[in-house]
Order: sequence, then structure tokens, then C-alpha cells
Amino acid sequence: MNNCEQFRELIEAYALGALDAEEHAALTAHLSSGCSKCTKAIEEARWVVSQLAYLAPEQAPSLTLKNRLMQTVRAEATASRRPVLVFRTPTIWTWMGVAALIILTLYSGWSTLRLREQARQARDSAAETERDQRKLQELLAVTEQELSILTDPASVRIALLAQNAQTPHLEAMWHSQLGIVVSGQQIPVPAGSRVWQLWLIPKTPGAKPVPSLTVRPDPNGKFVLLVFTPPKLIAETKALAITEEPAGGSPQPTTAPRWVGGIS
Repeated sequence: MNNCEQFRELIEAYALGALDAEEHAALTAHLSSGCSKCTKAIEEARWVVSQLAYLAPEQAPSLTLKNRLMQTVRAEATASRRPVLVFRTPTIWTWMGVAALIILTLYSGWSTLRLREQARQARDSAAETERDQRKLQELLAVTEQELSILTDPASVRIALLAQNAQTPHLEAMWHSQLGIVVSGQQIPVPAGSRVWQLWLIPKTPGAKPVPSLTVRPDPNGKFVLLVFTPPKLIAETKALAITEEPAGGSPQPTTAPRWVGGIS
């Protein structure tokens, strides 16, 4: 076998650039010696390589060429060790999964908002119930206090006579420890926002009336006024009086008494 025969199997790999350094150097040296047969074979092989992008040759490459190409690919892959990202066209199931995820996210957000609103409504309802219970307890405490004053034998009864014969009388019960209850029925309601105000008239000569609480009868004329802590002791007071005053009451009477009751 002459020199051309030993390089015959290297020509295709040479044209593809798949020879190792030693084989490439040997074939290059042989071509440099002026071998026209191998030079022509190399040119033909290079032309075939240049046409690979346009042609689909029916003849498969030789087994030797395949092995050399695979060795080159494996060597480059081993040297680089770089991950290869494979992008695939999303399928209909992928899009359905994405849509389901979006719907689930939106539903979760809506559910969270709904639960927060329900929690807020529950808190508001609980707060309103607590306020109602507090008011009921306060009303119960007032009622019990009034009942205790009205039924205790130690309470002093005071009749407050109306200065107008057409106006119903009022009655007061004063307990030295529990307070004063003034009550009446069919009592006229003052005009606008005006109120009835209770006054304690001191026994001390020349002393000014001592202001106490104010009240407005209900629409049916029911009058109930509870004074837990009277501003004067019963022993220091000679009478009770009630006048009509502006909303919030007055420091001193601005109208003549409508009811007056002496304490014996």
C-alpha cells in the first residue's frame, strides 16, 4: 500500500476538521509533498462539505468517520460541561394548567377578601352586642338603684307640688346613702331642646340654689330622674325645686320654679 492509500480514510475527516493533531499534521505534510491525487480528493471532500447544508447525500458516511465525529463531540462536551437548555413548545395541557393556576390564584385572593369581610362583620356584630349588653347592664343597675330607693323604709318622701293647677305633681324619694329619685306621669315635655332641672334649696339663709341633674320626659310624659350622689346632704336642704332650663342645664335658675317640695 502506497502513501496515498494510508491517507485515504483521513481525507473526509480532514475536510470536516475532525482529525486529531497528529493525523492532521501527517496528512498536511503529505499534501505539502505535492501529491496531486490526495489534493484533488481533499478539494472534492471540501466541496461536499460545503454542500451539506443544501444536499442530502444518499450515501452514509463511513464507520470510521462516524466514530471520529462522535469522539470529537464527546470530547468537546466533556470539556465544556455546560448545561443545555431545551425549549419546548407549550402544549394545550400546559396552557390549561396555567389557566387553572391563574383561576386558583384569583379564587384564593377572592376567598381571602371574603373571609376578611366576614371577620370584620363578626367583629362589628360582637362589638355592637357588647355595647347593647353594657347598656342593658347600666339600665338594670339604674332600675335596681331606683327600686332600692323607692322601697327602702329609710327613704324620705317629698311631694313636689306644681305651681300650675293643670300640671300633675311630682314625687321625690331621698335616701341619705343611695340618692334621690324624682318621678311623675303625664309631665309636659319642654319645647325644643329645653329640659327640666332639679335644684336643692339650702337651709342656710341667703344661700343660692344648688344645681343638680336635668331630664326630659319621654313622649308619653313619663318623668324619672335618678341622682346617685346629691350635691347636698338632706340635713342641709330645706326643699327641692324644678325649673325649665336650656339644654345642658344652668348654674343658676333662669326661670321660676314649676315644682317645689319642702323637706320636713
